[in-house]
Amino acid sequence: MSTSPGEAAFVAALDRVSAAHPTLPPLEAGLLASLELGLPGDSRAFARTFGVEHALVLRALAGLEEGGHIAVTARDARTQRTRFTVVSV
Repeated sequence: MSTSPGEAAFVAALDRVSAAHPTLPPLEAGLLASLELGLPGDSRAFARTFGVEHALVLRALAGLEEGGHIAVTARDARTQRTRFTVVSV
């Protein structure tokens, strides 16, 4: 089974983030990896792309924000769609 170039790049970014931050849960590492690749920091888009419940993505973002890894730049009060950017990777 082969992977697309985008998948391979994501897996490589995920490996780098996981190596740099071995205590991060996989979902949080995935969110940081997506930012490393230059993907938009959008919680809904991430949830849809990776087939993860939006609530789990929001919880992971809260952990990353608390840990000082990301900064929330916008949040829609109705949908909870959260936009975020990297602080440190």
